[in-house]
Amino acid sequence: MIPAQIGVRRTISTFTHLGQRIKQTDSEIVKMFQHLVRNPVKETEVAPLGCKIRRDPSVRLLDERFVRILKIFKWGSDAEKALEVLKLKVDCRLVREVLKVDVEIDTKVKFFKWAGKKRNYEHDATTYIALIYCLHEAGLVGELWRTVQEMARGPCLISPSDLSKVVRVLGNAKMVNKALSFFYYVKARKCKPTSSTYNSLIMMLMQEGHHEKVHELYNEMCNERDCLPDSVTYCALISSFEKLGCHDSAIRLFKEMKENGLFPNAKIYTTILSVYFKMRKVDEGTGLIREMKESGCSPTVYTYTELIKGLGNVGRVDEAYGIFLSMIKEQCKPDAVLLNNMINILGKAGRASDALKLFQMMESLECTPTVITYNTVLKVLFESRAPALESSSVLQKMKANGIMPSAYTYSILIDGFCKTNRVEKALLLLEEMDEEGFPPSPAAYCSLINALGKAKRYDIANELFEELKENCGASSARVYAVMIKHFGKCGRLSEAVDLFNEMKRLGCSPDVYAYNALMSGMVRSGMIDEALTLLRTMEENGCMPDLNSHNIILNGLARVGGPKRAVEMFMKMKNSKIKPDAVSYNTLLSCFSRAGMFEEAVRLMKEMAQNGFEYDLITYSSILEAMGKVDDEPLLANTS
Repeated sequence: MIPAQIGVRRTISTFTHLGQRIKQTDSEIVKMFQHLVRNPVKETEVAPLGCKIRRDPSVRLLDERFVRILKIFKWGSDAEKALEVLKLKVDCRLVREVLKVDVEIDTKVKFFKWAGKKRNYEHDATTYIALIYCLHEAGLVGELWRTVQEMARGPCLISPSDLSKVVRVLGNAKMVNKALSFFYYVKARKCKPTSSTYNSLIMMLMQEGHHEKVHELYNEMCNERDCLPDSVTYCALISSFEKLGCHDSAIRLFKEMKENGLFPNAKIYTTILSVYFKMRKVDEGTGLIREMKESGCSPTVYTYTELIKGLGNVGRVDEAYGIFLSMIKEQCKPDAVLLNNMINILGKAGRASDALKLFQMMESLECTPTVITYNTVLKVLFESRAPALESSSVLQKMKANGIMPSAYTYSILIDGFCKTNRVEKALLLLEEMDEEGFPPSPAAYCSLINALGKAKRYDIANELFEELKENCGASSARVYAVMIKHFGKCGRLSEAVDLFNEMKRLGCSPDVYAYNALMSGMVRSGMIDEALTLLRTMEENGCMPDLNSHNIILNGLARVGGPKRAVEMFMKMKNSKIKPDAVSYNTLLSCFSRAGMFEEAVRLMKEMAQNGFEYDLITYSSILEAMGKVDDEPLLANTS
């Protein structure tokens, strides 16, 4: 029957030699495997050096000629005939080996289904898992899930290890809900999960960002008999709580772990160190390092990175730098991330020379600077107001070392040159950025538009703004805010209002900066009531005003509305979450000065001193001068 079927199926071709080739298939297959049948592979062979090689009983070697048949004819009657000639018994070992062969996934699936229908044979968990791996690799998620369901519902036994493997595959395939369904189905019917099984599920949930579910699973695990959390469980849970911001829970678990006789590893210590610094518990963080060392757990480069970063964030720069130097002496090799953090901390502390020295040390520390390193160094140079030539040389060095500048690199350079009044250089860099194929950067455009606005080059600023909209189809709220601000400053308020309305029309929700920019323009134009209306609209639209918003209104009321309305606004600020700052006090002080309300001014000055605010020297001088004139008036009257 088989030759007839092959003939019917393959005699579509009109070429004689192909038809003859097909007629010879059966005989050729027999000849190919005759030698193999006469000389079957033995379980043990003697190696050339006289050493015995024992074959793994769970592995069956496939003859290369059978593999060739499988690759040429796929799975079908030809390959089936080859198995018959080989007299190979269809068992789980054979199925696993066939699934390892580098053939199309369709061939593997057909073979797997064919084998499953053979008499006296049933797939076990190992064959199902082998196919599941193949389907995952091929990206066939539908067939993958059907196979998992068949495995769960069928008679094959599933061990906790098998359950873990399938859960991991489903997690990697982003099928989290299906992984949970499989876990609970098997748990209820086939096997009792172990700590390792729960850990697999917890790790999957963590990788996919389902941190809330992790805690639920932990509670379930604790309720199981003989299934106690281990170090892996605690590590995953502590990491999840840290990511969720549940810092107290992370610390509680850390203590619980130690109470249960488990020893935290370096990763757990590092996570808790990060938690302490986020909670501003600096002393507990530094104490944790001592505890870590005393327990025989050596800090890693990741631990030192968290420690140095945490100390830098609370301003303990000398201590952070000292720990870095000690780390080098202890032969703990730093990586680029640690060095980038240290350079950034030193730069922000105004220690540009130390930051640059560390940058130059990187080669001797066998650490290659990354694009982030160069970006950090460029920021340090601009913040320290170093000569522009130094920034340009760093850029050239970066390119010479084969590290291409990123869009962020150009944004840093453009912003830095704008702030140092080298706008023409910044414009050239914007052109270079475009030539390098980078998409328009709103941050770079924002810096340039702001610098051009300050230089009163409004037309060029507007050209750049229109260019950004043309290239991007829209613009960011921040760039709109900068343009609105400068239109308001130069008295083009109607254009500022038009831009604000354009934002809303295009679906670009105005942010606090855009609202503040328009309110500031209205105040400049004496439109204080309109500015107050905009402040209320801002709150109604869910955009929370900041301190600057209130100071803008206070300034407008102080100049136009008179002292009474200014005091009302000031008191409203004092009774809200947004408390007055030095600018607020000086604005009201100036208002009292202009209105001749010197007693009120003196009381306000005392209140400022109590709250640690300094007087505005110009306002203070004008008050003293005005008070002097008032004191002189009665004297002149008496002498007359």
